[in-house]
Order: sequence, then C-alpha cells, then structure tokens
Amino acid sequence: MTSLFPALENPNARLALRFGDRSLTYAELAAATGALAGRIPAGGRVAVWATPGLETAVAVVAALRVGVAAVPLNPKSGGKELGHILSDSAPSAVLAAPGDELPAAMGELERIEVDVHGTGGITPAPAVTAEDPALIVYTSGTTGPPKGAVIPRRAIATTLDALADAWQWTGDDVLVHGLPLFHVHGLVLGVLGPLRRGGCVRHLGGFSTEGVARELNDGATMLFGVPTMYHRIAQALSTEPELVKALGSARLLVSGSAALPVHDHERIAAATGRRVVERYGMTETLMNTSVRADGEPRAGTVGLPLPGVELRLVEEDGSAITSYDSQTVGEIQVRGPNLFTGYLNRPDATEAAFTADGWFRTGDMAVCDPDGYVRIVGRKATDLIKSGGYKIGAGEIENALLEHPGVREAAVTGEPDADLGERIVAWVVPEDPQSPPGAQELADHVAGRLAPHKRPRVVHYLAALPRNDMGKIMKRALNRD
Repeated sequence: MTSLFPALENPNARLALRFGDRSLTYAELAAATGALAGRIPAGGRVAVWATPGLETAVAVVAALRVGVAAVPLNPKSGGKELGHILSDSAPSAVLAAPGDELPAAMGELERIEVDVHGTGGITPAPAVTAEDPALIVYTSGTTGPPKGAVIPRRAIATTLDALADAWQWTGDDVLVHGLPLFHVHGLVLGVLGPLRRGGCVRHLGGFSTEGVARELNDGATMLFGVPTMYHRIAQALSTEPELVKALGSARLLVSGSAALPVHDHERIAAATGRRVVERYGMTETLMNTSVRADGEPRAGTVGLPLPGVELRLVEEDGSAITSYDSQTVGEIQVRGPNLFTGYLNRPDATEAAFTADGWFRTGDMAVCDPDGYVRIVGRKATDLIKSGGYKIGAGEIENALLEHPGVREAAVTGEPDADLGERIVAWVVPEDPQSPPGAQELADHVAGRLAPHKRPRVVHYLAALPRNDMGKIMKRALNRD
C-alpha cells in the first residue's frame, strides 16, 4: 500500500513534532526513524514504552515505516497486566527512551534505545499490505485480562483520511494536546494524524490550561482533549482571560473518549464563541462518527457517520431500528474499513464481537435524531438502566444532574429493585461538601428536565469519582454496598 506518511518520503524543514522544548522537523524525523528502523527486528512485533515524549512518536513511526507492528505499553500498568500483555503479544524487543527505567517484567526482553537525533535511511522492507497489522492496542479488561486489538494499516489510513474530510484537516494545521500515547486518541489521532497530513503536533507533556492557552495563542489551530480536560477549561475561563482568547482563536476544538457534559459545552461556547466538536470511536473501530467542522455542533451529539462507515442501531434481539425518533435506544453496530481485524490470540472473542454479516457489536447504546445525528447514552453493560418498563440511558440523567448548580460531578448507575427491576442511583460530587443538594431536590431537578421515571431514587455523595487514564468514570469501581 502507499505510505502512511507521505511527508516523510520527501522530507523538508517544516516542524513535525514538538514535546516541550524538544522538536523534530520532517527531515530530522525521517532520519531518526530511518536509523531506528534499521535496528528493529524484521517481522513480528515490537513493544513501545509509551511515555509522553519524542521517543514514543519516533519509535511508533519507525516501526510503521519498516512494516513491523507496534505494541504501545502504558508505563503505569501494574505487573500482572504488563506480564499478560507481554506474554500475549510476544514482542521481539522493546523500544524505549534512554534512561527510562523499565519494570522487572521486561527484564529478559531485548531493549532498543531510541535516538531521536539518529541519522539513517529506511532499508527497503518486504512489501506491506493494507491488511498487515500496524498496532496491537490492549483494551481495558472488565471481565478478564485486556485483549489485544489488531489494528491494520488500512484502518489507520482510512480513519485519518475520513477525519481530514470531516474536520477540513490539512498540513497547515497545528495540533496541541496533552493526551497519553498508549491509547488510540493520543497516539493515532493525536500523533499519526498530524504526520499523515504533513502538519505539526505540539504535545504538552501533561495537560494544563496554561499550556493550552500558550500554544493556541502561539499559532496552534486545533485542540484535542477528553471531557475532564474540557471541564477544567470551563472552570478556568472566568479567571483566565488568555485562555478565553486562545479558545476563541482556535479553528477546531475536539473532545472524545467519553461524552462531554452539555453544561461544559454551553459554558465554553458562552465564554469563547467556539463550540466543541465531539466524535465517537473506540479501540476496535478507530473513529465511527463526528460532528463536521462545517456542520452543526449540537451539544450532546457525536455527529454523523464518517465517510466509509456504516452505522445502525439494533434492538436487544438484533433487529435493526429502522426509524430514528431521538428516543428509541439501541446498541450501535458498525462496519467499514476503519475496523480492526480481530483480537490477538482470541478467535472466540473475535467471533463473538461480530454478527454473521460483519457488523461489529460496540456495546454502546445510543439514540439517533431523525437526520442521523447520533447521541450516545452509555455502555450496554453499565449505562443502560431498565426501570419500570423503560430503557433509560445514564448519560442524559448525568447531564441533567450537572446542570444543577450544587453538582460538580455526577455518575448514574442502576441497581436491582424488586418493584422497578432496576432503580436509578446517582453518585454526586457536590460543589460544597458541607452543604450538598438534597436527594429529593436532585430528583425533582431531573424529573423537571427529563421525565419523572428518569429521576434518581437513591443519591450517594462522594469526594471524587473514580476515573481511568483517559478521564472515563470507572462505574464498576463505585461502591454499591
């Protein structure tokens, strides 16, 4: 297939990557990845110790240029999880930055240190095809150890090109973000995306509102973030005028990895005049939908299917929902060239993930507006509540709770109820822990905005909600005793 990174085939002096005060031009990146590629064992897979630095970007691009699949590793992984990933993926070596201390679980694995200032050319590799593995990305295990999603080169190319179409993304864009580089969001969209376009990425290392303001006010055009980041931005706007100016000047603000509360959408839009664009994807599918840069950025929706992506909602029995009314909840199923090829060493899990006619079962529940805009209401396993004969998505109740001035954070779950089947439970972080809003007050607040059957029957108050590295609320960690 054609190169994933055309700008590296005839590189120039344009800036490609900047991490803090360290940077590489396209010419320097081509030389560094060429030198590293010559040291990567042919065939098989290599692990990448995915710290938020130049070395991670150089390592992954070098592997992709030479046709070897990369396995990005979360440096915060515990010993048991890391041991499972290494045993399952069986990499021939690990690529890491000089000086990085690797855990004991990697002691016997060959270490190849990444020199970001190396010089060399790519040795012609065996011809790679669109179906060859590019990345093995491990998904969070909820009922077992993480599974390795095999992402082919075809999926990376098609998803990035579809986003370029939807977002009018070009080589003139400069992207800023502070996302981790062992997930699809930060690595594929946030690093490989700009490089495929011939543009530039400025990585913050760690997210801060000051860093966002500095980079957007210094010529960056796009911001990628997750809802916790945008929540911090929304909170800071009243006291940071440079941040207001920065967001107002951005060409595109994009949120993903979880639903962005409507309340934060509205606060950012009111202060800056800019609307945040949401998109929807997952490790196994890369990107499925997005609000377009030239489309209507409706708060609470993730837009329309991207070019090449087929999407449908299905009932519990697997039958397709044929009429969209903004109310009927169904599971999202997708198919298209953006999908992974399967789970590594797990043919059983791969078979279970697909229907007989090739649709991938996402496990995400949604409603569709009549014009096709998708609204995610939650995960089938944790966010679909069946109460009093109704199917209720936790997401809309969470949004309603967040509109209450006394609520800082909120999560909604269901728990068994002898009468209702399940009752709605709210987990609330109050703005003022000394004077939280009462349970009845919150129930009435939700009932007045949505419907009486969607009000929480139980309210628990917490100091903070449990979240993972990408800011997603870990509902299974909530104590329901």
